[in-house]
Amino acid sequence: MDQFTLIQRILIWAIPLILAVTFHEIAHGWVASLRGDQTAKRLGRLSPNPLRHVDPVGTVLVPAVLFLLHAGFLFGWAKPVPVDWRNLKRPRLDMALVAVAGPAANIVMALIWAMVAKVALVSVALHPWIAQVLFAMGTAGIAVNLMLAIFNLIPIPPLDGSRIVSSLLKPAWAYHYDKIERYSIWILMILLATHILSAILSPILRAALGIVIHLFGL
Repeated sequence: MDQFTLIQRILIWAIPLILAVTFHEIAHGWVASLRGDQTAKRLGRLSPNPLRHVDPVGTVLVPAVLFLLHAGFLFGWAKPVPVDWRNLKRPRLDMALVAVAGPAANIVMALIWAMVAKVALVSVALHPWIAQVLFAMGTAGIAVNLMLAIFNLIPIPPLDGSRIVSSLLKPAWAYHYDKIERYSIWILMILLATHILSAILSPILRAALGIVIHLFGL
């Protein structure tokens, strides 16, 4: 992306990131609605309007810092969609379905961005500069969405992976497991500061990127 200015690079990454966190949360709320809980729908959280989902820290500050520090990966989060588990038809099963919906939405979006990048490649002779922008945004969209999907599947409460694990545990075990959430920010900060998080996620991300690049001939 050396051919782009700093502002252009920020926009190229910001647009896929905002869409990624927005539709991640919409997916949670949509599946919750299908399974009986209309809380997110009543609060307008199924709207594709990013302003209803943007979190100043998770959607703006954290990704900006990672971007400017050239951290090698980029992730963020939106305001969590409220879900009242008591309204779900089968709370334990539905909890897992609601949780997996977010990462699944990111995987679908990664594939959509891969199609954007492919279109850019085949149209580069017709509109070179537009094709360059779309290809850069497409590849950024692939990386951001795969990173969010993988990161959210980490089994540390309150990440989506923990909700899936919790639904598989016996209720008594799940109760104690979920209490880890009060320490989650410190656990994640330690994993990030010690580069353990990067060491775990980077190989998985590279493998996922390799699969998508191979599938779409990028």
